[in-house]
Amino acid sequence: MHHFISMFSLLVIIGLQVSVQSAGRLSERSIRRYFLSELTVSNGMTWGSWGYKDTCPTGTYAAGFSVKVEKPSHILYDDTALNGIRLHCANLSQGLSQTHEGDATVQSGVGHWGEWTKIKWCPSGYLSAFQLRVQSSQGIKDDTAANNIRFKCSQEFLVQGEGTAWGEWGDWSPMCRGKGICGITTRIEGPQGRGDDTALNDVRMLCCD
Repeated sequence: MHHFISMFSLLVIIGLQVSVQSAGRLSERSIRRYFLSELTVSNGMTWGSWGYKDTCPTGTYAAGFSVKVEKPSHILYDDTALNGIRLHCANLSQGLSQTHEGDATVQSGVGHWGEWTKIKWCPSGYLSAFQLRVQSSQGIKDDTAANNIRFKCSQEFLVQGEGTAWGEWGDWSPMCRGKGICGITTRIEGPQGRGDDTALNDVRMLCCD
């Protein structure tokens, strides 16, 4: 009996260690860099749950982005539109030639459908504010939630994703405090089986100095 209890205690301890280590890995990824502020917009949808916060390596900031998009089906089908947003990090003090080669990419949760588009880069500066194109709830019709995103660069240039055209553009987020956007978290609805899939619903951007 005592042997059974000892073995049970050992298994509980091992289980706790695994749980703590797993939580530690997630926490480390989520908060590996201090950020000054979090940018939000008011028109995101609310299906799904928020993913982890992922940030650029220290000393780099998002100078470009790409999106994962499911193209419109043009038939009676369950479209999901925007499925993911990926930030491409760079240190512009190293020169523009460094921006397009070998930089880190960060992303939060991503939907199951679509393909990644080509990277859109700021002509100069870093991504500093964003605007989201969102389709409001369609009732019994097909919902797509977020459809596209565009950014303001720190030098006021605009760069827009190759998303879909359902819905409307909402208000701009505030401009970043600090040098620019350095991280991201997304709200993703998982596959709904026979239900209506929407994938990416909302996004928040993190700003670093």
